[in-house]
Amino acid sequence: MAVKKLYGKLIIKGKIQVKTGMHIGGSSDFSAIGAVDGVVIKDTISKLPIIPGSTLKGKMRYLLARVYSETPELQDMNKEVEGIKRLFGTSVDAGDYLESRLQFFDMLMTSESRDTIVNMEPDLYVTEIKFENTINRITSVANPRQIERVPAGAEFDFKLVYNIEDMGDLEEDLNNIKIAINLVEDDYIGGHGTRGYGRLEFKDLDYEIKSYNIFDEDKVNTLADKILKN
Repeated sequence: MAVKKLYGKLIIKGKIQVKTGMHIGGSSDFSAIGAVDGVVIKDTISKLPIIPGSTLKGKMRYLLARVYSETPELQDMNKEVEGIKRLFGTSVDAGDYLESRLQFFDMLMTSESRDTIVNMEPDLYVTEIKFENTINRITSVANPRQIERVPAGAEFDFKLVYNIEDMGDLEEDLNNIKIAINLVEDDYIGGHGTRGYGRLEFKDLDYEIKSYNIFDEDKVNTLADKILKN
C-alpha cells in the first residue's frame, strides 16, 4: 500500500434537511406487544435519531458507481473507476489498496430541530409513526405495521473531511463530491425510498481549509467556491 503525503484537509460542513419522513433502521432489545415494528437508529446518549456516516458513504459511492460504471452491470468495488476508489478507498485485499480520502461522520439532529419537534408533541420523542398496511393479493389477508420515521423538516449537522493529497486530482475529486451530493438529493436515503421516504436536501454548504504542509491554498479556495457552493 502506498500512503501519500498529507498536505491539508478540506472540511465541508452544512445541514441536511429531511424533506419527507426518513427511516434508517435501528435495533431494539425486545419487542413488546403493540410496539413499533421498525424503529429508527438513535444516538445512545441523547436518544436522538442519527444519520450514520456509513449510510451516507455507502449511498454516495453506490450512486456514483452507477453513473460511472463502464459496464451495464456494476463491478466489484476494487474494479471501479479510479476517481471513486480515491474518494472511498478499496478493500484491504485489493492489489492496489487505496485509503479513502473522504472521512464521514455520524450526523446528529440539531438542537433546534429537537426543540421544534418536541413542541409539536409527536407520536414518540422527536419521531413520528407511519401506519402502513400490506394486503396479500391471493389471500386478501392484511398485514398492518407501524414504521417509526424522522419527520419532514428535521435537520442534521453535516460534516465531511477530504484529505488533500494530490493537487492534480483536486478538481476532479471536488466535482465528484458535488455530483454525489446532488445524486443523493435526487434519490433517497434509508428504507422505503420508493414509497416516498428519505428525501433529503443539503443546505448552507461551507468549507474550511487546514494546512499541514505548503500547497496552493488559493487554488483550493477557488475550486471549493466554484464547485461546492454552486
